[in-house]
Amino acid sequence: MKKYFKFILVLFVTLSISITGNSKDIPSSFADLAERVMPSVVNISTTTTVTTQANPFPFEFPPGSPFEDMFKEFGTPQKRKSSALGSGFIIDEKGIVVTNNHVIQGAEDIVVRVNGDKEFKAKVLGADPGMDIAVLQIETDEKFIPVKFGDSDKARIGDWVIAIGNPFGFGGTVTSGIISARNRSIGLSRYEDFIQTDASINQGNSGGPLFNMDGDVIGINTAILGPSGNIGIGFSIPSNNAKRVISQLIEFGETKRGWLGVRIQYVTNEIAEVEKLDKPRGALVASVADGSPSDDAGIKPGDIILEFDGKLINEMSELPKIVAATDVGKKVKVKVWRNQREISKNIILGRLETSSDFKVQEKVTQKPKEKIIEGLKITVRLLNKKDIQERKLPKGTTGVVITKIEKDSPLNYLEVNNIIVEAQKKKINTIGDLDNIVKMKLKTSEKTLLIAIYNNNNQRRYIGVKIN
Repeated sequence: MKKYFKFILVLFVTLSISITGNSKDIPSSFADLAERVMPSVVNISTTTTVTTQANPFPFEFPPGSPFEDMFKEFGTPQKRKSSALGSGFIIDEKGIVVTNNHVIQGAEDIVVRVNGDKEFKAKVLGADPGMDIAVLQIETDEKFIPVKFGDSDKARIGDWVIAIGNPFGFGGTVTSGIISARNRSIGLSRYEDFIQTDASINQGNSGGPLFNMDGDVIGINTAILGPSGNIGIGFSIPSNNAKRVISQLIEFGETKRGWLGVRIQYVTNEIAEVEKLDKPRGALVASVADGSPSDDAGIKPGDIILEFDGKLINEMSELPKIVAATDVGKKVKVKVWRNQREISKNIILGRLETSSDFKVQEKVTQKPKEKIIEGLKITVRLLNKKDIQERKLPKGTTGVVITKIEKDSPLNYLEVNNIIVEAQKKKINTIGDLDNIVKMKLKTSEKTLLIAIYNNNNQRRYIGVKIN
């Protein structure tokens, strides 16, 4: 028994020493770091004017009622102010602020709050929807405390980070976590290369900074994944990806991205085997735009781009980001695989934003994708800007458009093109938002789902629907 007790004691001491030995890597407090960088983090509030169709009656007609059409003309347009909140950070003592484009998009007035109490008007220096970045200028002669960018390429999975922002309007909120993953893509744009973190990020955190333990900004907090609020998965734009865009927005008010003029696809195992390539790598050229830099250089459909300007292309998704970050007009060497051998081509890059291919690419990007919401037995697509304009919906409206309704759907009394904008009083920003809410509701005992829709007369109403 004594020997057994001694063994347990020795084991406990050994474990204690081991844990103590590793504790030096775990911050005892983030207080000093937070205190140092907090003055550089700002809260951003925006105001826009939206037009709504006012209902002159103190009641709503049920969906499908004949009175719905009879009295629709009595509604009168009304204008009201709509506010939104976000975060940002100061990168220059003269008051240059970085945030997300979606925080300020469409804003008529922008107010930046510094240190929780001082408020200033701000104007937009430039914005880039492609990477979701905007740069603001605070309109004052006051000097501010800036933060500097760190090297996001040096950030490792498991490194400690803190996020500071304005979640739900609670300014100066500090959360901590680690880098959970690198090089994440979640389908928001073609330039995605997100840092994933479990530092709590919620609505209002958008545009705020992600700091490393040196107090350098290594990411711009941009997106969360979850049915509502944070579930431990947030995404930040790496600082190294953002710096070039930010400098261009400050200097030119717009971006100047490199352009090859090719459409590309992944190299599969089968394609690599047919082409006698050692392994699936590079970007396969599906087509070449007439008169593009690639066309002028002799790039052909079927070529596999293996290397661009000295950088190896391991996966197709790497090429657009590398090309976009290369100076317009630069002469670059491109290595391609053609007829089972490697050849080199010299290409002078064009500018994406002024290319003949740009509008075509944008149309392809905006082609609506549909998804079946199993619990509701409907097919939906994401609401887009064209829908909002054509149907004269309030600016900033988000939701999904119903494209198909099954006969046995609990929403079979609705019509195709009705728009779902809320579910369980939560705003629908993506198709995934609706799908996740429905799935979660199906797991509960209460199967009644509350949704808000715009009908085909553009009237907004709530509907309770039984799902099973």
